Amino acid sequence: MSWYLGALKKYAVFSGRARRKEYWMFYLFNIIFLLLAMGLDNLLGITFSIGGTSMFYGYIYTIYALAVLIPGFALFVRRLHDLGKSGAWFFIGFIPFIGGIWLLVLMCIAGTVGPNKYGEDPKAVVQTVPEV
Repeated sequence: MSWYLGALKKYAVFSGRARRKEYWMFYLFNIIFLLLAMGLDNLLGITFSIGGTSMFYGYIYTIYALAVLIPGFALFVRRLHDLGKSGAWFFIGFIPFIGGIWLLVLMCIAGTVGPNKYGEDPKAVVQTVPEV
């Protein structure tokens, strides 16, 4: 949960690097919260209806999804930075069939060891305990 909250604290921070664990834990909790929001929408009966067909989501789901859109994108860019790639690699996802698969593979690859042009290695950062 701390990884999820850490990503939200860096709401629109597109600089720096993000570890694989930070990226995947954020998306794990994001999916859980989206499913809970969808369940609440269905429980309260506030789902959308398009052309007479009831959708599985409604206002709560939509508001939450829009609220985490920017931090999710910022985390994605920081994850690309950890691989030594520019955030413009996001657009590879628009290539039919292979683009999304390639981005998924990139998100699973370990980041570059040591500092790169986007910052220090997030795994190598040593947290010091302040002296009393």
